[in-house]
Amino acid sequence: MRKEENKNEKFKRLATSRTNKIIDMIDLLGNLSNKSNYDYTDADVDKIFKAIEASLRNAKSKFSTTAYPKKKKFEF
Repeated sequence: MRKEENKNEKFKRLATSRTNKIIDMIDLLGNLSNKSNYDYTDADVDKIFKAIEASLRNAKSKFSTTAYPKKKKFEF
């Protein structure tokens, strides 16, 4: 029988899984940089990373405040 996980154990399990998924997706995004397969401009790249950076700042801010901020979704 498996012991019930506490809140910290659950956080660590989910954080590890979700972080690894994000890292894998960033690696896949990096594959788009191959100019022999894809055509893009600097403006395209800036748009991608501005969206990612805004979303990352939003997620990070949720960990540093006591009041839970409004959920805002950033899309490319």
